[in-house]
Amino acid sequence: MPYLPFVLPHWLYWGGLIIVPLIAMYIVRMQKGKEVDGTVSNRIAYMLWFCGGFVGLHRFYVRSALGLVYIPLFIVLLLFNVQVRNAVDTLSGVKNEVSIAEFDIERAQKAIDRGRDGAQRKMDKAKQNMAIAQQNLTEREANHAKWFRFTSIAAVVIGVLLLIDAFLLPGMLRKCAAREATEAEAKAASVDKRAEFEKLGKAEATVKVEVKNPFFLWVDKINGYVGEYVCFWSIIAVFVYYYEVLARYLFNSPTNWAHESMFLMFGMQYVLAAGFTHREHAHVHVDVLYQYFPMRMKAAINVFTSIFFFLFCIVLFWTGWVFAADSIGVWEVSFTEWAIQYWPVKITLSLGALLLMLDGLTKLIKDLIVLFGKRV
Repeated sequence: MPYLPFVLPHWLYWGGLIIVPLIAMYIVRMQKGKEVDGTVSNRIAYMLWFCGGFVGLHRFYVRSALGLVYIPLFIVLLLFNVQVRNAVDTLSGVKNEVSIAEFDIERAQKAIDRGRDGAQRKMDKAKQNMAIAQQNLTEREANHAKWFRFTSIAAVVIGVLLLIDAFLLPGMLRKCAAREATEAEAKAASVDKRAEFEKLGKAEATVKVEVKNPFFLWVDKINGYVGEYVCFWSIIAVFVYYYEVLARYLFNSPTNWAHESMFLMFGMQYVLAAGFTHREHAHVHVDVLYQYFPMRMKAAINVFTSIFFFLFCIVLFWTGWVFAADSIGVWEVSFTEWAIQYWPVKITLSLGALLLMLDGLTKLIKDLIVLFGKRV
């Protein structure tokens, strides 16, 4: 398989973090209020054919058991590719031996020209080593060519099957849609039952304290938008790790940027979404006894523990600000070969702490309302 030399440009990484969530949010908003019929989609089928067809995902999407044919072929391709990778490593070592033998011959020739004792003996030994190295090189090149040929044949077989399926997909989609239409009536009863359970769940929802203050409403909205925005970064991870796996195991071309780009992205996501997670009460709580307390006692405990909460937020904000200022001062980049900019990552520490602190302030006001029984 060919080598993939692609390295993600810095501008594309930062641009993707900005643009991809905006596109995803736009698509989601366009779909709001529209009923999803649940039938198979032409676009999704061809997307699966393009991205995961080598393991038969497009066949599984249309409920075709023939998708299982792709799995053993892909496993064989991976096994052959492992042999290619081992052959490349061995071939590299043998080429190094040839280079060393050439250097020894050149050095022995210079010694002969200068009339040094034992120079001819060194030349004979160097030539003998060269003959052995050349023989090993021929054998290793033949071994590499053999496994590369096997890998290419497996790849061609999968490629031919994918081309055939590209023309067969419309017909498979129609058959799958017809089967799903016949199953729709059988599912109607279970859907009605599920709707009843959802109504019961809504009826049992707990009453929340509302603070009709523009500032607090604004904080809730900002945290909501930020949480929604960074959640769509996960879409980027799907494509990046998909590329990394294919490049590493199919093309023997591991990247120097995929892992670093994603752990930095998820680190920023973790910090920026803290305020949204706090707004939704989704952080981990140890409430073995807390859940049995009356409402006012819970509010009193929340007010007391908020002291430590705000201390944490202030320390995180200040530390992040110092880190970001130092990073911007030297335009810090990572110490890896990819050398991505670090200062935008460190800025998110202070920004996330600020969003978390603002949401904590709204929670504190609500707890005070419950505790003192007054509305402000």
